[in-house]
Amino acid sequence: MMFDLPSHDTLYAALLARDPAYDGRAYVCVGTTGIFCRLTCPARKPKSENCTFVATIGDCIEGGYRACKRCHPLAPAADADPAIAALLRALDERPDIRWSERHITQMGFDLSTVRRSFKRQFGMTFLEMARQRRLREGFEVLRQGERVIDAQHSASFESASAFRIAFARLLGCTPNALKQGGLLRADWFNTPLGDMIAVSSASHLHLLEFVERKALPRELARLRDFAKGDLGFGRYAPTDQVEGELAAFFAGTRARFETPMAFHGSAFTKEVWHALCAIPAGETRTYAQLANAIDRPTATRAAARANGANQLAILVPCHRILGADGALTGYGGGLWRKQKLIEIEQQYQPMRMDG
Repeated sequence: MMFDLPSHDTLYAALLARDPAYDGRAYVCVGTTGIFCRLTCPARKPKSENCTFVATIGDCIEGGYRACKRCHPLAPAADADPAIAALLRALDERPDIRWSERHITQMGFDLSTVRRSFKRQFGMTFLEMARQRRLREGFEVLRQGERVIDAQHSASFESASAFRIAFARLLGCTPNALKQGGLLRADWFNTPLGDMIAVSSASHLHLLEFVERKALPRELARLRDFAKGDLGFGRYAPTDQVEGELAAFFAGTRARFETPMAFHGSAFTKEVWHALCAIPAGETRTYAQLANAIDRPTATRAAARANGANQLAILVPCHRILGADGALTGYGGGLWRKQKLIEIEQQYQPMRMDG
């Protein structure tokens, strides 16, 4: 688990020393290259601020990182689950393949077993992971100002229409609907819990969501309406700021976020979101306690709906709300992420880090 890892400084020192004591127990994800490595990797060492340390290979893959070809971090995982290790290695080595069930069976694996294993470990199937990787490649090409057909080829889609449909299913609009720049700008970056979409203006962050969240297309559509259609590719300073703060959050060095946020909702909804932000990292509340916090003790259901309408994941910590019996309840990013976020934040409870 990530919250069991030593501090960022300790792990960075181990990386510089190529300490074998952490082999198989920690991995480094390098933001500037998109590569993840073992701490014993012989490659030239990245700067500390470009490193995120995680506990599992799954966290690296979920974050969109590719395995290093010098230290081969996937190899040791084969002993634990050869099917998962082999498929992740194949995905990393052949990003051009349009993976299907046929490919999985041709590799000699049982489809239902693979599906259960990936769902259990990553919260998504292998095919969903492969498709997300391809769409990200297309997004990166479009962000650089290239044509839709170039993005389609980069994402290994057979036709432009198939790429447009997949893109629209994920983002709620066709690639042509997003231009370069704009009043609001959308960008895609990775985290140890998976890829996220951030939308910001020059002064505020308006959206931060995991890319496979089902509500994402509707949320982006509302932001396009808010911006009168002026939503495009790119980023402003708030996106840079939140990406850096999230890296520190996952590294265990920062519990508080200072990125300026723009709330889009009713007065009641905004009141609930402010109450969520007041819950300290490492603590949880129930929906009833959330309603009491805004002096609306009879509005538990309304508070729950406002909680679910949050479109600034992690920063507005709706993951800190549990059911009345203390059980995990619905979370748009997936219950497995909610569980991990709660676990990660346990490290901050006695420390109360402010940055």
